[in-house]
Amino acid sequence: MNVNKFFARFILWREKHLPHRQFVYLLSFIIGILSSLAAVLLKNAVHYTHMFLNHRLSYESFNLLYLAYPLIGIFLTVLFVNIFVKDNISHGITRILFAISKKNGIIKRHNNYTSLIASTLTVGFGGSVGLEAPIVLTGSSIGSTLGNLFRLNYKTRIILIGCGAAGAIAGIFKAPIAAVIFGLEVLMLDLTMWSMIPLLISAVTGATVSYFFLGRGVIFSFQLENPFILHNIPYYVILGVVSGFVSLYFTRGTLFLESQFGKITNVYQKLLIGGTILGILIFLLPPLYGEGYDTLNTLLHGDLSELTNGSLFYQYRESLLWIIVFLILVLFFKVVAMASTNGSGGVGGIFAPTLFMGGILGFIVAKILNLFNFINVSERNFALIGMAGLMAGVMHAPLTAIFLIAEITGGYALLIPLIISSTISFMTIRYFEPHSLYTSRLAKRGELITHHKDKAILTLLKVGKVIEKDFIELSPEDTLGKLVKAIAKSKRNIFPVLNKDGMLVGIILLDTIRHIIFNTEMYSTTFVRDLMILPPAYVSSNESMESVMGKFEEYNVWNLPVIDNGKYVGFLSKSKLFSVYRKWLMDISEE
Repeated sequence: MNVNKFFARFILWREKHLPHRQFVYLLSFIIGILSSLAAVLLKNAVHYTHMFLNHRLSYESFNLLYLAYPLIGIFLTVLFVNIFVKDNISHGITRILFAISKKNGIIKRHNNYTSLIASTLTVGFGGSVGLEAPIVLTGSSIGSTLGNLFRLNYKTRIILIGCGAAGAIAGIFKAPIAAVIFGLEVLMLDLTMWSMIPLLISAVTGATVSYFFLGRGVIFSFQLENPFILHNIPYYVILGVVSGFVSLYFTRGTLFLESQFGKITNVYQKLLIGGTILGILIFLLPPLYGEGYDTLNTLLHGDLSELTNGSLFYQYRESLLWIIVFLILVLFFKVVAMASTNGSGGVGGIFAPTLFMGGILGFIVAKILNLFNFINVSERNFALIGMAGLMAGVMHAPLTAIFLIAEITGGYALLIPLIISSTISFMTIRYFEPHSLYTSRLAKRGELITHHKDKAILTLLKVGKVIEKDFIELSPEDTLGKLVKAIAKSKRNIFPVLNKDGMLVGIILLDTIRHIIFNTEMYSTTFVRDLMILPPAYVSSNESMESVMGKFEEYNVWNLPVIDNGKYVGFLSKSKLFSVYRKWLMDISEE
């Protein structure tokens, strides 16, 4: 109670002494610190878990422990989620988009820490997923929590959610520009000065905190050596097309496999199946273990013989042909390993798998191209550009992909090939898949908010909150005389007709009876049942606003009755909807 009083007093003090925008800037700074600290904490927790588990492994021999570690990690994750969390915390970015679309920017407070714990157990024990989505969900949850705590409006809560995401991405990759673009492109925040300044503050703060704790190195350190060569542009086009089709495989393969796991109702049966599949894949193809950034570093530094450590292919580590075959298998089965991890109950994201597969794809394409004597492309550059290409395709975020890789490499010497491959990859997959992997689940349920403001506001509007009930109700047995008295009292030109059970049996429109309302001879001989008509359509209080607006347009009416479980509730007015729409539009878009 004392805490509540303190915050109530602080809110009153803040409203008097601290302008709203300055307060939001202060919160964005705090969120940047907290979300970056979460990133540092999670990265270190997983790193030391890997060190503790992997010091027992031998590079030269097969490692049976690879069969056990992932199953143990997912088992611990499932226990933690089912016993302590009791909520779905998977697919972090999708959950953020859902909160923006359907929950007015409110993310449950347990997400401030539960994703960190669950993903540490999953990825620390070898789950083939990434840590970025859990960190971003944590940062966004912190932003949402502070927004709710200080009773900020919807527009401001969404900005703070974006600040949490930007701070988290900047903390992971030390790439503040990409972090800001991620908030605008993936979370689909509006590009205004009102949104940009807080995002920039959080991103720069997050990157600075990460520098302080982790130094200048990033997840994979790389210094660009080979310059961009103009006559290699056709090969970057080829990489972009291939990246688009691999992105399509990534997206559809993931959705299909996770849907198959979703059909298994027994939690522990699902865990056993998924964990076993994952363990076998990691045993056969060790690069599938964990996030895969070690493999990317190996590719970028040209240490190809180390790729096969601990695998069936170790004895062929000096053969280029077998290395390419090995990498193709890793590329193909990464989707299976990732879907098995998440589908069986693990917690992790697709960000790292996207970079992992993109790097391998770019390297493979470069190796194959270099088999031709007249072609000489940089395999390291292609690995980097492949990361951007796959990220642009899977996440439908070409700008984020371009600037992330540009910042990681410490310069913009590869900007042109990054733009070429990322754009072509995005255009290729967009032809087949209109939504990213993040948004496709929400889009299928009609729960996706987009840059299209009309659809965004219709998603936010709820039928139950705009129902009007100030209509005079009539009975079929009422006379025209009683109807005229009702008209004199009412400010409406429509009257619902209900039977004894409260069910709507018809409506009276003033325009249709205007010619007889002054004919007193008919007052006692004409009944409402003779004058009423059936409405052209009905709506329910839980119906989507897009569906409601479709009915308004289809039947060209201004009022529709709301019926729930057969009972009359009230009317929905198009003019009332327009009024509420304008208010929401100002709330969302106002600078």
